[in-house]
Amino acid sequence: MCLILFASEANSRYQLVLAANRDEFYSRPTAPAAFWEEAPDVLAGKDLKSGGSWMGVTSSGKIAAVTNFRGTGKMWEDAPSRGNLVSEFLVSDESLGVFIANLRTQARDYNGFNLLLGSAEELWWYSNRYDNPPQLINPGIHGLSNHLLDTPWPKVRRGKQALEHLLIGEKEITPEQVFSILEDRSPAADAELPDTAVGLELERMLSAPFIRSQDYGTRSSTVVLIERTGNLTFVERNFNPTDESQKETRYEFNIGVKVY
Repeated sequence: MCLILFASEANSRYQLVLAANRDEFYSRPTAPAAFWEEAPDVLAGKDLKSGGSWMGVTSSGKIAAVTNFRGTGKMWEDAPSRGNLVSEFLVSDESLGVFIANLRTQARDYNGFNLLLGSAEELWWYSNRYDNPPQLINPGIHGLSNHLLDTPWPKVRRGKQALEHLLIGEKEITPEQVFSILEDRSPAADAELPDTAVGLELERMLSAPFIRSQDYGTRSSTVVLIERTGNLTFVERNFNPTDESQKETRYEFNIGVKVY
């Protein structure tokens, strides 16, 4: 997943609004979001190659999402899948504090990652790059791509501005309105591009919020809305790159009392 936009405690009706695009090679086998047979309270997509997931929630309100980190450090081919970080948290019975503490001791084994985890009441960000400690998310509009939290890459800036505009006032927000932010296919101007050592042509392609190329691009978009009443709406759109068709999956339920 290469773009996560989220609003924490930024609206009187919605405690959390989260929007994410997962970018991946088209050939990587994937199962769309569903409640897992082996963990019936976990709602997430599944990576069928290495296991794990890129994003998910639970029926009690736990949340986890991951992005890769681009541009620094060597990539280890035998490193464990970063998607396991998401699935391990969602199925874990450990407290949030214990899980984060244990994660910090294992983080060096993984290639670069950004991880969001917690709940709408207590959401944390952690990256295993640049020796950043885990950070409690402050109320407001935030964005993650393939660098540190709120690094002002063009797609992050553009997405945060659009999400902030959408959240103005107390009106009802629909998943369709949030998806329109994720569907932006406009690349950034060359002068705005980051330099992550992949070359100018690839930087251009990766700069759009929604990516399309011959063999790599946005495989799915996900919107999660958590209202202060506890109502949770989870909508995922999976895209077929060959014919531009899409399949939508929607779940709605109440998460009840606070997780932590």
